[in-house]
Amino acid sequence: MRIDIISLIISGFVLLWLILNILFSPSFNRFDQALHQKLVKTQKNIFWKIIAFVNEPKLVIVWDVLLAGLLLNDGNYPLALWTLVTLGFTDGAGFVIKHIVKRNRPHAHLSEEEGYSFPSGHVLGATTMCLILYALLRRILPEFFSIFLIVYWLFVVISRLNLRAHYPSDVLGAVALSVFCFTVVQSIYAALFLQ
Repeated sequence: MRIDIISLIISGFVLLWLILNILFSPSFNRFDQALHQKLVKTQKNIFWKIIAFVNEPKLVIVWDVLLAGLLLNDGNYPLALWTLVTLGFTDGAGFVIKHIVKRNRPHAHLSEEEGYSFPSGHVLGATTMCLILYALLRRILPEFFSIFLIVYWLFVVISRLNLRAHYPSDVLGAVALSVFCFTVVQSIYAALFLQ
């Protein structure tokens, strides 16, 4: 339980710190914009667009429902519910924060990208799904699976920056929010079903 408290404190602190800086610190926003310009060199790569498409937030919901369906088919109702609630709670929190912060996307973002920038919905969904898959499968799959999840997650992060859809802090905020929400739901699940 100590690790859960540490995860909550660190992720909550990072998330709050980012929100406050984005809303109230012009120097932080200038730094974030400058870092974004240094990191991003091109957006003309079809590979990154495919990664972004596969991790479209609405499509991630489909992947989550399919995963819950597989768990239901195995008769594991609590885990199926946990899977749905974890992504649903995280996406709901992301939606609320997007509309509180109301951060515009970088100026050079692709025209098909809509909505606010903070936190990144793609990274939020990908991080949450990676955490869910790791929690479900870490005991039955080899360690290579963990490396695969990390590489997959990194591809999503890079795609959001490469396509100029988000600033670096949008990505970091999505990761912090995902870890925070995942830890909250996991703790509730453990209290209800694992005692």
